[in-house]
Amino acid sequence: MSKEHWDNSFSNQDFVYGESENVFINNISHIIPEHSKVGCFAEGEGRNAVYLAKLGHDVTTYDQSTIGLEKTKILARQNHVDVETFAMDLTKEKVKTNQYDAAIMVFGHVPKKDQPFFMESMINSVKPGGYIIFEIYSEAQLKYQTGGPKSVDMLYDPVDILNWIKNYKCIHFYYGEAEREEGKRHVGLGHVIQAVIKK
Repeated sequence: MSKEHWDNSFSNQDFVYGESENVFINNISHIIPEHSKVGCFAEGEGRNAVYLAKLGHDVTTYDQSTIGLEKTKILARQNHVDVETFAMDLTKEKVKTNQYDAAIMVFGHVPKKDQPFFMESMINSVKPGGYIIFEIYSEAQLKYQTGGPKSVDMLYDPVDILNWIKNYKCIHFYYGEAEREEGKRHVGLGHVIQAVIKK
């Protein structure tokens, strides 16, 4: 989806996915060592980035929507934390390698042809020994109609994910249903893929 799509999506004054962090990120964040450098990929309006900054991490977010990044800065100020923001098309530009102790991505949906590049860039941005943590909607989410893209091309196949992470230590992998109440765009029971890997 284009920068214009996401700029329009985030142009509401309120936070379309809410101001609270994703439940999975909240549940798993204890695995990230204290005072880590964390990269947040396709982070949108910054709710997860701000949460991690409040835990004491040094957080950088990447998103192609400048409006989403502006809202990240507003949310960070409201919570008295600093979050660095970068406008970047993560389907075309690679993030610098081996710089983060952890990377997270929540519902970062890109076309299937761009998914390997996007995932590889995120994994490569983390130093050896670091963690990559993500939750995304599976292709099965289309039947649930509770959020996420309306095209199977923008959703993820669990077999693809397993192939992309097979060379790393897999700490957690989940493919199935999850309740999500995140703003007005993720409401109710959905079908997700979660993974935590150690590089």
